[in-house]
Amino acid sequence: MILLAIDTATERCSVALRIDGRVIERVSEQPRGHADLVLPMVESGLQEGGVKLSDLDGIAYGRGPGAFTGVRIGVGVVQGLAFGAGLNTVGISNLAAVAQQVAQPGDRVLVCMDARMEQVYWSSFVRDPITGLVTSLAPERVDAPDAVPDGDYTTLAGTGFKAYAHLRSRLATAGRVIHESTLPRASDIALLAEAEFLAGRAKPAAEAEPVYVRDQVAHVKAT
Repeated sequence: MILLAIDTATERCSVALRIDGRVIERVSEQPRGHADLVLPMVESGLQEGGVKLSDLDGIAYGRGPGAFTGVRIGVGVVQGLAFGAGLNTVGISNLAAVAQQVAQPGDRVLVCMDARMEQVYWSSFVRDPITGLVTSLAPERVDAPDAVPDGDYTTLAGTGFKAYAHLRSRLATAGRVIHESTLPRASDIALLAEAEFLAGRAKPAAEAEPVYVRDQVAHVKAT
């Protein structure tokens, strides 16, 4: 299977080409400018892999949650590429992509990503010891750091633990591994998406859509 994956939901812009398990990846970390970066990264990856868009079995994307503008950029680019090549798409949770990056078999991972506005996007995942893939244990939410519940987690991951010291101090108890600077990568999105394509859960380009979790994008001044 040949898949292209794109993620622009955070300050990391990444593109991955997965060719029968082999991965070619392009990564750039900067706070803005993803709209200018992503297509040249796609072109570079395809050239290195020696494939064209028409050779792909589908395109995967980080569907969010993440930066509103970043998520929209990624979905828009994927829709354009998929429409032009007649390809189906799969959206993968950016929280799941973070969990996949750090989880060991059997791990139960709490992912908390900085959502700004004194909030975090969060969910929990377990890595299957047989497939090696993470699956969700809870719905994705956005809450104040103090509202994130504790649980029987083995691993903590995500920028929320770096942004909010009180979240880290409350949950980073003895024995738990913590990855406080982890950002999603297109290579993990491609890996998770491959299982979705094989299971027949891909969707046409017109049905590619973001998942924001939070509707409010700015503080509202008290009157």
